[in-house]
Amino acid sequence: MLILGISCYYHDSAAVLIDNGNLIAAAEEERFTRKKHDFGFPENAINFCLKYRKIKSKDIDCVAVNGLHNKSLITNHIKTTLKIDEKKIFFLEHHISHAASSYYSSPFNESTIITIDGIGDGITTSIGIGKNNEIKILKEIYFPHSLGLLYSAFTAFLGFEINDGEYKVMGMAPYGKPKYVEKVKKLIKLYSDGSFELNMDYFEFHYSTTRTYNKKFEELFGKPREPNSKFFTSSTPYPSYFGKKPSNYEQLCKENEYYADIAASVQAVLEEAMINLANAAYKETGIDRLCLAGGVALNSVANYKIFKNTPFKEIYIQPAATDAGGALGCAFYVYNKLSNNPRRFVMEHVYWGEQYNESEIKKYLEENNIKYTYEKDEKLTDIVVDEISKGEVVGWFQGRFEWGPRALGNRSILADPRRQDMKDIVNTKIKFREPYRPFAPSVLLEKTEEYFDIKQPQKHYPLRFMLYVVDVKENKREIIPAVTHVDGTGRIQTVSKDTNPKYYNLIKKFEEATGVPVILNTSFNLKGEPIVNSPEDAIKTFYKSEMDTLILENFIVKKMGSNS
Repeated sequence: MLILGISCYYHDSAAVLIDNGNLIAAAEEERFTRKKHDFGFPENAINFCLKYRKIKSKDIDCVAVNGLHNKSLITNHIKTTLKIDEKKIFFLEHHISHAASSYYSSPFNESTIITIDGIGDGITTSIGIGKNNEIKILKEIYFPHSLGLLYSAFTAFLGFEINDGEYKVMGMAPYGKPKYVEKVKKLIKLYSDGSFELNMDYFEFHYSTTRTYNKKFEELFGKPREPNSKFFTSSTPYPSYFGKKPSNYEQLCKENEYYADIAASVQAVLEEAMINLANAAYKETGIDRLCLAGGVALNSVANYKIFKNTPFKEIYIQPAATDAGGALGCAFYVYNKLSNNPRRFVMEHVYWGEQYNESEIKKYLEENNIKYTYEKDEKLTDIVVDEISKGEVVGWFQGRFEWGPRALGNRSILADPRRQDMKDIVNTKIKFREPYRPFAPSVLLEKTEEYFDIKQPQKHYPLRFMLYVVDVKENKREIIPAVTHVDGTGRIQTVSKDTNPKYYNLIKKFEEATGVPVILNTSFNLKGEPIVNSPEDAIKTFYKSEMDTLILENFIVKKMGSNS
């Protein structure tokens, strides 16, 4: 049974293909169109899925669609572009799709399920139960009361783009102190049953498509931070790409420190609300495994605090927890629930996107007169480890691209985590982004407990997907300063030989050379762009940045004038 799952016209359009209950391919549309958070009909992602399985649209048994909105428009798209009979098209409620995306991907036979996002089909939050192939929703919270939209209002207030800048607020929060929690709580009431209620006197999103908060909000929190303004405090560097340091530098530092305190405060309230919700959900279900989904489930700081402050023994979060994941969820819901098939799939890794073989890469390089060398795996790994150890920054492109917003070793930029200055080097020369933003440590699974304060890392699926932020052990923070955030934490990715042998071997070789089983990993893209998909994307990004070396599978590309 071939089922095509589609999510579009929310945020992060995507398509997936499952075959008899197993995931075959999954991709977000932005990777092909190069338009970040592309929400249009995912024609390119659909074509990729069909091409990967080597089938035509006529072979599809069913199309499952995330959400009940725009049904006529989406049905017409499917009928026109895919020539699929309308009788084969099923629309699933948005939060059912979220719930299914996590539960049917998890290793749990039964689980509590929580979904939290901005809004979908009028719902913002749900609590449910998954047992075998069944999902039952027990409670829901409805628009306009939304943790996602609360956080988005502060994202806008802090000068970032809604549905893109929320993770920047999370990264900014450790530079401040939660001094304004009581002010934030004027905007939201939390109840003992896990529910919450926004004070709509402070918001506009329920009747405006352009503004999330109003004048009363500004009277409470002051002047909004200017969009695109430079963020720096007395504890952050002032990078060279910011230009000359302003004459009122100290005053601007104080202003930014205030905004960091606001970020810390809303992050603290979000964490409290999510923990309250999770504790209430456990009381409701009595099941100590938890599946989380929805855009708010990408808040990796809050996720780990749920684990630490609730009775749940294990948590699973599907890596594309946003609306993109709805494509996955609705497809599995049709297969497992509506078609009453037993579960067969556990998402052990994220590598479900497009892959390019050596002949394709070689052809592109030669057609564009790009000089390269070619090395077998072991020699290639030795070269990359040597370059990273010397302080060079490497673009790393291999295998199928990742499902979800995190680069996890197939479309990554890699560097030495031991160098105090490497965070600033990568931010300044490569990413051209805010200097406070942290970089992630990729760590060998078996060495995780030596460097990070978490027990039995093999049990924690969120660690595979960079969906927990945990403390770096105090005696290791000076060893890996480039991936230790200002508050002593790291958003880690555990790497095992089973799920990504080439990336694992690279980190293992780095450990043999340096004694450190950790590497700095950030997504292979420039600020404001999607993560690269193709060799062409990678080459363009490489030459726009000051990366030293590009690895395309086993091809090595250096910039002109390089001594290496």
